[in-house]
Amino acid sequence: MPILRLPTPLRPYADGQREVAVQGETVAEVLKDLTARYPALRPHLFDDGGELRPFVNLFLNDEDIRYLQGVETRLEEGDRLMIVPSIAGGTNREGSDGCATRAFA
Repeated sequence: MPILRLPTPLRPYADGQREVAVQGETVAEVLKDLTARYPALRPHLFDDGGELRPFVNLFLNDEDIRYLQGVETRLEEGDRLMIVPSIAGGTNREGSDGCATRAFA
């Protein structure tokens, strides 16, 4: 059975669990199983059209699923799936040439 690791911000929506044993043969099936058991996770992972939100990054054994077969990626016993939240932000500051530059804090 694959294991899915949840990032800290999503854990309150899954009874505080860090990892969840999930069932399914593909990433899509695993996510369906996860959100069936923890419906409060659904709006954080999927948009209103049922598509995976663009800022939800899924890694299968250290490989980004976007570079595999996406949500149709097949899983095997003992696989580890991890949701990694996107990080954005930083501060704008003006460079010596007067142009705005982006600096990450």
